Amino acid sequence: MPIAGGRLVSESSQTQAVSVNIRGRHFRLGDGKSLHVVDALNFTLPPKSFTCITGPSGCGKTSTLRMILGLDQQYEGEIALPAGGPVAAVFQEPRLLPWRTVEQNIRLVLPDSRQNASIDELLVELGLGEMRNFYPNQLSLGLARRAALARAFVLQPQLLVLDEPFVSLDEATAERLRQVLMRLWQARPTTALMVTHNVEEAVRLADRVLVFSDRPARIARTVDIDVPRAERQGRVLHDLIGRVQG
Repeated sequence: MPIAGGRLVSESSQTQAVSVNIRGRHFRLGDGKSLHVVDALNFTLPPKSFTCITGPSGCGKTSTLRMILGLDQQYEGEIALPAGGPVAAVFQEPRLLPWRTVEQNIRLVLPDSRQNASIDELLVELGLGEMRNFYPNQLSLGLARRAALARAFVLQPQLLVLDEPFVSLDEATAERLRQVLMRLWQARPTTALMVTHNVEEAVRLADRVLVFSDRPARIARTVDIDVPRAERQGRVLHDLIGRVQG
């Protein structure tokens, strides 16, 4: 399907990798000038891998996610997504509808054929079992983020995109949610791509970290992490952070 210079392609169901080949993205400014946001990005997300993108503020990380999600179609290049399954996204804000309960917000994304599916197990895993009938204004920000994670995982996505899902949370709450996310992802494996400014967060969660350069974005380096997550602490964690920071 041609999209304004870029192409978003659905691969066959046998090809589950995500392939990103963005050759350029420019934004037209109000004064008529052009802002070069992305220069050249070429990477593949293996099936059921967890990749984090990090880099300087304003370097094009969120813009890249928007192109992958099809929210920004004005790029040059091709993006190939696996066919046969949905794409789910978790944004910086929970984006819950205030007039719907937690359960209604979660079920909102389900197709008609799955509207009666049980979500009890998922709610319990996320600590929301007793809050299914709460409205968003009755939730703390941390609980609202849990509801947003539930809404993403209930889709059983083939690709999960996360844009700084724990930003603005206190560290204790953010750490609890990182553990929740990892338990969910390990129990329900899917290809995951997450943007974060927190290098330690990236190192602790990811199989691979893509470090973007200053704008216009290129991949400055790729760090593959084969250390078991339980061992990413102390000196090992320090060394991994050093590899990412270069």
